[in-house]
Amino acid sequence: MVQPSANGGQLRRPWTEAGMAGTNADTRLRAAPSGESDELGRRLAASAEYRPRPAGDVVEWLAGRRRSVPVEVTRIPFDRMAGWSFDPGSGNLVHESGRFFTVGGIHARTDYGAVPEWRQPIIYQQDVAIVGILAKEIDGVLHFLMQAKIEPGNVNTVQLSPTVQSTSSNYLRTHRGARSRFVEYFTEPGRARVLVDVLQSEQGAWFYAKRNRNVVMEVTGDVEPHDDFAWMTLGQILDLLHHPNVVNMDSRTVLACLLASASSIVRPGDGAAAAFAAPPYASGEDAFLSPVQVRSWLTERKSAYTLATRAVPLDSVDGWERGADAIRRPDGRYFSVVGVEVHAGNREVSDWCQPLLEPRGIGLAALVVRRINGILHVLARADLRPGCRDTVELGPTVQCTPENYEGASGETRPRYLDLVLSRSVKVRYDVVQSEEGGRFRHAQTRHLVVEVGGGFPARTPADFCWLTVPQAMALARQSYQVNIEARSLLLCLHAL
Repeated sequence: MVQPSANGGQLRRPWTEAGMAGTNADTRLRAAPSGESDELGRRLAASAEYRPRPAGDVVEWLAGRRRSVPVEVTRIPFDRMAGWSFDPGSGNLVHESGRFFTVGGIHARTDYGAVPEWRQPIIYQQDVAIVGILAKEIDGVLHFLMQAKIEPGNVNTVQLSPTVQSTSSNYLRTHRGARSRFVEYFTEPGRARVLVDVLQSEQGAWFYAKRNRNVVMEVTGDVEPHDDFAWMTLGQILDLLHHPNVVNMDSRTVLACLLASASSIVRPGDGAAAAFAAPPYASGEDAFLSPVQVRSWLTERKSAYTLATRAVPLDSVDGWERGADAIRRPDGRYFSVVGVEVHAGNREVSDWCQPLLEPRGIGLAALVVRRINGILHVLARADLRPGCRDTVELGPTVQCTPENYEGASGETRPRYLDLVLSRSVKVRYDVVQSEEGGRFRHAQTRHLVVEVGGGFPARTPADFCWLTVPQAMALARQSYQVNIEARSLLLCLHAL
């Protein structure tokens, strides 16, 4: 089988083909009716229709890349972590260059939730990373250049990543390694046309005020082919979301932002896929809240709580202890910080050491959905994390690591956690996806969408809100409004 190469010629690949095979009509996206033409929405809908080869072929291609470039990631004690050390004054874990990132402490005080004050380790990273995907029309259909990328923290080493996934420390070559491939399309004006470009937050429980540039650039000219990169349609990528730990976190957030920028994509069909049926686009009259009310609710939640944070020395973080090979809590809850040594042949630098944050257990990001006035709504939550730039962001109905709440009850147990794990709901989507593998070790989150019946209350507690998928996607067009777990779930909804 062959696939179009970056320059429109033929590039041999075992898993894709340029010929546009038909798809089941039940799984198609189509352009939504609207008063204005949404050209991007039409093109994305066409790209989502075409799945030239089964998703399993892409999974096998990734496995082949994994076999072709042996990778070794080894846990090591901190004193063997070359280039890193604990600052003698603060105890912070820092790189000798002063760049990349730092593991320090944070002191948080808030009137949100059951815990008013705490200290914890957190990652400080000033660099704004580019997480960017190149797009190109091949045979009249939009394709995306995806990368088989090694990350030291990935549970399976290689996952499907954006074309470029690089901090400024990396693409400016602070590490004195090779330049990030294709980064010039995102840093040099005039090389490509912008389809979406928005700053978004990352995990607010583990990063302090971290932000990434989520960007998709469209090219028309030749792009040099490479064995670690392949063009694929939106439909192929959506299919891969049904496979665990294949489409990495950065790919999910970039594509969610891209789809959010083209709100006229809709998906017909039954079940949860009806979230993308025509009525929410045709009129807002049947939505539980108007767009103005949704915005007002989120603004009110942002102003309802106080969050005071300050950086503190890592040595001053109570309740955590530093051993020879890990920073952890004595009870083992939440996460630990560990050191690793990496040998990877196809990275900009082939050998390096670094810290990784290792969460305890598999996380849970769950959306409750139900029909209101015949339209599918999602139950979103106003979510506050110590690393949030704007206090509160829109999050999933439930976002936690269930193991951390064993035995908890009342206000100390996340609301609706028992509901989403019960047999009283209809499961629409249930796949484990990975978090970012460049800073986190084996961090996985169970992505869960469950549907409740009409008897479930439409009236919600103050921190929760029913909104349609288009309303949630509209918020995701803006910076720091929808958190990364909710953006990931919104993309997964498109795969139903």
